[in-house]
Amino acid sequence: MREAIKEAARACLHLTVGAALSLLCCLMAGVALFTSVVTLTVIGAGVLPESVLLLRRLAGWERRRTAAWTGAPVPEAYLPLEGPLPARVRTAVGDPGTRQDLVWAAAQLLYGLVLWYLSLLLWAPALLVDGVRTGLAGRRPVALPLIGRLAGLAADWSRALLTPSPSAARDAALAARIEQLTATRAGAIAAHGAELRRIERDLHDGAQARLVALSMRIGLARRAYDSDPATARKLLDDAQTQAEEALAELRHVVRGIHPPILTDRGLTGAVRALAASSGLEAAVSVTGLGDHDQDGPRAPAAVEAAAYFVVAEALTNAAKHSGADRASVSLTREPAALRVRVRDEGRGGAEAGESGGSGLTGMRRRVAALDGTVRLTSPTGGPTVIEVELPCVW
Repeated sequence: MREAIKEAARACLHLTVGAALSLLCCLMAGVALFTSVVTLTVIGAGVLPESVLLLRRLAGWERRRTAAWTGAPVPEAYLPLEGPLPARVRTAVGDPGTRQDLVWAAAQLLYGLVLWYLSLLLWAPALLVDGVRTGLAGRRPVALPLIGRLAGLAADWSRALLTPSPSAARDAALAARIEQLTATRAGAIAAHGAELRRIERDLHDGAQARLVALSMRIGLARRAYDSDPATARKLLDDAQTQAEEALAELRHVVRGIHPPILTDRGLTGAVRALAASSGLEAAVSVTGLGDHDQDGPRAPAAVEAAAYFVVAEALTNAAKHSGADRASVSLTREPAALRVRVRDEGRGGAEAGESGGSGLTGMRRRVAALDGTVRLTSPTGGPTVIEVELPCVW
C-alpha cells in the first residue's frame, strides 16, 4: 500500500505539472493570436520567429518530462531559425515542427487539465478501496495504480503528438547537416587561408631572404674575383652555406604542405619518425596498418596528411606545454574510418574549445574539413588524451 501511494503521488505530481503546462499553453494561445495580428501588419513580423522559439521551448519542456516519465527520449526536428528576418519568418511558418507544436499545445490545453482533474477525483475513493483491500483482504491495490495509468496516458499522448514525422525528421536532419557543412567549409577556408599566409611568411622571411643574400654575395664575389681571389673564395663559401640553408628552408616549407615522408614511408613510418624526433619517450602502436606503403592498406592522401599533422601537433604541444616525458600514439584502422589517439602523461589542463590555442583550433578545422571528429580529455593533473576519427574508404 505504501509503494502504491508513492507511485500515485508521483503520477499526480506529473499530472499537476502537466496541468500547469496546460495553463502556459493557454497563455501561448493568446501569444499566437497576438503574433498573428501583428504579423499581418508586416511591421510586427519580427515577433513571429520569437514566438515560435518560445513555443519550441515549451514543447521541449514537455518532451523532457515525457522522456523522464517513460524512460525513452522523445525526438525533435526543427528547421533552424537563422538568417535575415524574411528567411526566419518563412522558416517559422513553413516548418512542419511549428504546426505540430501548435496541435500539441491545443491538445495539451484539454487533456492536461482533464487528466489532472480526474486524478484528483480518484484519490479519495482509491485510498478507501485499496485501504480496505490491502488492510482487510491482504490483496494488491487496484485503484491507486489508475492514477499512474492516467499519467502514462498523458505521456503517451504527448509522445504521439510531439514525435516528428519521418519526412520532418529528414528535413531537419538535412538542414542540420547543411548547417554543419557550412560551418566546416568556413573553418576549412579559414585554415587554408592561414596555411597560405604561413607559407608566404616562411618563404618571405626564410628562403627568399637567404636567396637575396646569396645573390648579393655571388655578385660581390664576381667583382672581387680578379682583384682579390681570397676574398672572392670566402664570399663563395658563404654563398654555398646560404644556398644550403635556403634549401633547408624550402624543404621545411614543403614538409608543411605535404610531408614527403608520407609518400616515402607511409603514415605508420611517418608517425614513427615523428615520435622518434619529438623529444619524448613516445610509443607507437598500429592496428590494421602496415609499416610501409606495400605492407598494408593506405588511407586517402588527405586523411593521411590530416592524421600526420594531428600527431605532430599533439606531440609538439606535449613536449612544449605539458611537462610530460612520456607519450603514446595509436593508429587504428576501422571499417570506415582511421582512428588516431595521442596520450601524454603531463600536467593536463588543455582547453577543449576554440580558446584552446591556434594549434588545437587548426587541428579541429583540419579534421572537420574531412567530416571527422576530435575529442580532447585533459583534466588538471593529466593525462591529456586527444582522440581523432577520420572517415575514409579503404
